[in-house]
Amino acid sequence: MGREFVTIFDEWVHTYDDSVSGKDAEYRDVFFKYEEILQAVADAAIGPVVEFGVGTGNLTQKLIDRGFEVTGIEPNEAMRTVTQEKLNDVSITDGDFLEFQTPVQPKSFVSSYAFHHLTDAEKAKAFKLYADLLPAGGKVVFADTMFKSAEVRQEVVDFEKTRGHDNLVEDLNREYYTTLPIMKELIEQAGFTVEFTQLNNYVWLIDASKKSGNGR
Repeated sequence: MGREFVTIFDEWVHTYDDSVSGKDAEYRDVFFKYEEILQAVADAAIGPVVEFGVGTGNLTQKLIDRGFEVTGIEPNEAMRTVTQEKLNDVSITDGDFLEFQTPVQPKSFVSSYAFHHLTDAEKAKAFKLYADLLPAGGKVVFADTMFKSAEVRQEVVDFEKTRGHDNLVEDLNREYYTTLPIMKELIEQAGFTVEFTQLNNYVWLIDASKKSGNGR
């Protein structure tokens, strides 16, 4: 359920905002247009919202700025502590994409830079869960790194090797970055329509809406 990667953020919590702002050259392309990416997620959401992987609260703040009621789900204790200090009016609880509790009926599930912590089988399970929990017309809006094909993914890994970006290469090989065809199939099988929009060379916006007549 992605929790095998939770401890990575015990240290990254101290430099995460520097990384996303472009100060880490190795990850600069991954986080290119970071603020615009988060805004695209917030703009596509409808409230109330459940946000997975709140991190340091950057997307959370944009959701609040849109006037949404937000429930934050974050498995890393250090991240929860940092974000709760910044956003003390937001409920942030321990949980993940598959195991969580929310005090409200959400109309959107949102996330940024986190869904790749789940295997493809877990991603499929997650979308089936969201289909059960959302009303008709409810949305799942995720921004995450994906690739058009496995071949493209390998090309990117090979390219980053030539640039000496060893940490990024390790990341791309270790975690569960999927392809658009696989993601499209598992989302549609769960009862959603979906649109994909590429936001930088790594990140795509997943804008999925639950079909009417599917569940609630």
